[in-house]
Amino acid sequence: MIGELNGDLLEAVVETIPVEFSVLDANDRVVAWNKHNTRIFKRATVVIGKDVRDCHPKRSQNKVEEILSEMKEGKRDKARFWVDIPFPPKGEKQKILIEYYALRDSEGKYLGCLEATQNIGELQAITGEKRLLD
Repeated sequence: MIGELNGDLLEAVVETIPVEFSVLDANDRVVAWNKHNTRIFKRATVVIGKDVRDCHPKRSQNKVEEILSEMKEGKRDKARFWVDIPFPPKGEKQKILIEYYALRDSEGKYLGCLEATQNIGELQAITGEKRLLD
């Protein structure tokens, strides 16, 4: 990163970006997340320090394990998938994009994983162009 962000500014950026994310350490433990009150996939604060596999449904745990193992082995740097999830109040399905990114130091050593989630339903509806301040 070029430049520096103080704690308040960094926190404001993390809470403002239009993506919710969770951060895992190299041992697959959940160490942090943003947008606590507005998350699509909500987590209790007791999850901090827990194995990430315990945060996923059993049917997807083997896939999470595969992705993380491949990242640790250097075979993969990211994984992208999407699901349709119904949202209240009408239960209309929205497209949710989920991405996993390997976190590595400057020498390529695996440090952990960033799991980013975004509701892309509105983005999928974009057509044409809209210029700045139009």
